[in-house]
Amino acid sequence: MLSLRVSCPASLCASVEAVLRAEPTISSLTVHRGASLTPQGDVFIADLPRETANALVDSLMELGVQHEGTVTLTPVGTWISSPGLEAERRAPGRGPDSVVWAEVTERAYSETELTWTYVSFMILATLLAAIAIVTDSAILVIGAMVLGPEFVPIAALGLGMVRRRPGLIRQALRTLVIGFAVSISVVAVVALLARLTGVIDVSQIESARPGTAFIYTPNWWSLTVSVLAGAAGVLSLTAAKGNGLVGVFISVTTIPASGNVALALIFGVWSEVLGSTAQLAINIIGMGLAGWATLALQQIVWGRITSRRQSRTRPAP
Repeated sequence: MLSLRVSCPASLCASVEAVLRAEPTISSLTVHRGASLTPQGDVFIADLPRETANALVDSLMELGVQHEGTVTLTPVGTWISSPGLEAERRAPGRGPDSVVWAEVTERAYSETELTWTYVSFMILATLLAAIAIVTDSAILVIGAMVLGPEFVPIAALGLGMVRRRPGLIRQALRTLVIGFAVSISVVAVVALLARLTGVIDVSQIESARPGTAFIYTPNWWSLTVSVLAGAAGVLSLTAAKGNGLVGVFISVTTIPASGNVALALIFGVWSEVLGSTAQLAINIIGMGLAGWATLALQQIVWGRITSRRQSRTRPAP
């Protein structure tokens, strides 16, 4: 169940009310006349199933509410309502499976902004990965994977293509490129200091590392895992009750690969530089393509469900 709130100017109030009254799955509708001061107009509050939110939001956007007013969607954690239960039953599909595009797009824009927090997490995760490589610790590698914040920007690339948002694609690319460049550079400087002070020597980088060798030895399994992880991650981001992101984080090798690139560059182990760079590229491309395909499939499926529903509810001429 979602709570929809619309604050709109007086010129659009009648049209907005007509759209909301025409939606059969709205279980409750409240109108506060003249309650909105900016813009001057009314405030509408409606409860509706997740499954029907996209069509309703699209109708409000066609009216131009977003240009002068505001449309917000808020998940309702607990609700007790027989009309609400009946609305859920009438809505197509299942709520936890439905994709609310406005919600997903807003999260993508928010979590792909290049912020100090994002860059800090990238640096810390890459530093942790570098320590894991030097000590050949698989546990630390997992910790670095979980700490890395890079998945949402990668998924946002697919979302931008599916929803035709070039601005989102540019923002995600900028965040990814700068994030990886800064984190690799910082770790490289730290590795150089460690080499000059004798904390780390080249033998620790060149020696056999059975626990972390997969980082610089990509193969077909690398691509397979990145594709599966990308699809699972997008499903977790779009579902109402997604909880699989941690599994995604510890399945891909982006952060460990970037950490090994920094170390291998400083110690001149060029085979590992090339292998880790290939691993990084394979993981990003695999997750990006899988995310795009998953989102495209979801858009097609839910688009058809919405179209069939609208054709059934359209009044006869």
